[in-house]
Amino acid sequence: MALAKITLASFRNHLASELGETAHFNLLVGENGAGKTNVLEALSLLSPGRGLRRAPLAQLAHRADPAAPPGAFAIGANLVEQGQVSARLGTYTLPDAPTRRLVRINGAEASAADLSEWHAVSWLTPAMDGLFTDSAGARRRFVDRMALAIDPAHARSVTRLEGALRERNRLLELGAEARWLDAVEAQAGEHGASVAATRAQLVAMLSDELSALPAQPFARPALTYRPGGPLDADELRGALARARPRDRAAGRALTGPHRDELEVVMAGTGQPAASCSTGEQKAMLIAITLAHAGLAARGRPSVLLLDEVAAHLDPVRREALFERLRAGAAQVWMTGTERAPFAAIEKEAAIWRVSGGSVEPL
Repeated sequence: MALAKITLASFRNHLASELGETAHFNLLVGENGAGKTNVLEALSLLSPGRGLRRAPLAQLAHRADPAAPPGAFAIGANLVEQGQVSARLGTYTLPDAPTRRLVRINGAEASAADLSEWHAVSWLTPAMDGLFTDSAGARRRFVDRMALAIDPAHARSVTRLEGALRERNRLLELGAEARWLDAVEAQAGEHGASVAATRAQLVAMLSDELSALPAQPFARPALTYRPGGPLDADELRGALARARPRDRAAGRALTGPHRDELEVVMAGTGQPAASCSTGEQKAMLIAITLAHAGLAARGRPSVLLLDEVAAHLDPVRREALFERLRAGAAQVWMTGTERAPFAAIEKEAAIWRVSGGSVEPL
């Protein structure tokens, strides 16, 4: 078990919701728009980043009047390991700073990045179904979120790389002296090498996990990390220095980890994922999610959030999914409009009815 005694205060349509006794399987049932995904989003915010919807913080606080100024919200949960509470995790905003997310761990102030040192959170939502046909940037964000499972400091490296590249763009536009560009390119090289190394390591580890999965009933993807520039810090720094005239004309850096790509093809056939059927793409996404959940659960509590996943699977694949989740170490949270698709796990699941922003155990 990973999370228990979960509280949502003024979050989305939940004025005051509490989910107490949790289990390995946790099921949220209710009509569309009832607030099921809002619970998953709240849990996703107990990890670094912007959560599974990537929504601005000012949109998350409950507002009876949409025209009213943004308010504050709070999310809390006990982290449970081997039957004992090991930490109390919380994230919140304040009324006078609705765009600044604050974090507390065991009552002490912390950073969002610190949350990943306590547990790992992964998710799969319907909005991710277009990942393989989306932009390379969307796939980089997908990789970076998963990378926190193997390196909690990865988010800081990505942020520092982005900051260094923004500063370099500004200096190029201003025609700054070479010594200033040398300094910022050294930073970009250092942080870029760290980002690239973690991404490459993650893809290699995911590939190992995927090779152990059965080819059926889920399609097995093959992953390849395509770097957007040199992997060595000094080589990346040198490449950026040589590209100054070109990048000044382009208005952005054309070399570096911000140009990385995750290539996904169907194992065995080599068909690009973007060209596969929607059903095959969904099956490959599930396979990657399961592989990542296996990585994330090594050595620390892990939570897996699956939004409306069962409704899109046939009975054979649904049963196979439940069996994989049952054998895994991650605590699983799922949503559905009805209980019937989850009949195979009902007896072992904690189930809540969600309606109008309220949560009631069943």
